[in-house]
Amino acid sequence: MSEDYRGEVTIEAGDVAVTAVVRLSVRFEPVEGRYRWAGRAAPDEALTAQLRAGIREATVRIGDGRARARLGEPDPWGGIRLTGTGPPPWPAAPVA
Repeated sequence: MSEDYRGEVTIEAGDVAVTAVVRLSVRFEPVEGRYRWAGRAAPDEALTAQLRAGIREATVRIGDGRARARLGEPDPWGGIRLTGTGPPPWPAAPVA
């Protein structure tokens, strides 16, 4: 199990499903009692078009894992920020 994930994912946003390369990390917030995870997807024109159309909600899939995410504005290099609350779509380190 890992707190970080780097690799390919499928991001479903609106009516588009995109395979993207991401860098994601997760942390457990003990006061809240839940996970928070975030990272960036490599630049992708289809995701950027969804953002411009007002789509912010997405699903991130890694193998059999899936989680709801929020899409953020592209960074200066075109990468798309992803944030999520709850278990991430990859096997994260268990809470100690």
